[in-house]
Amino acid sequence: MTSVDAEASLIELAVEGWRFARVFARALGKLDAGEANRYANQLRYFCRKIEASLVPYGFVLVNIEGHKFDTGMAVSAVNLGDFESADDLVVEQMIEPIIMGQNGLRKPGVVLLRKEHA
Repeated sequence: MTSVDAEASLIELAVEGWRFARVFARALGKLDAGEANRYANQLRYFCRKIEASLVPYGFVLVNIEGHKFDTGMAVSAVNLGDFESADDLVVEQMIEPIIMGQNGLRKPGVVLLRKEHA
């Protein structure tokens, strides 16, 4: 396996871990407070481990939820066709994070958009 293959595998694993963490966080909302707190601590630990595994490669996970959408962002919007070009849009949900490296973009993100409320 080449270093390029290893980096691609690490990025893929980090994205899948990020996605799993988001699903797990939603599931925590369905538990009682005492039990949810214990699992929330484990979730935070898991997220820190994912981020720490990216540091030696200079990679960073970027989440732009809530930011005003611009067509120059390093994302593909799955629902962009649902809006008019004049609409002011906001990133409602990240489906996959943006992965940045020391030399720039390593993997674009995937997002869902919504109209910005005035």
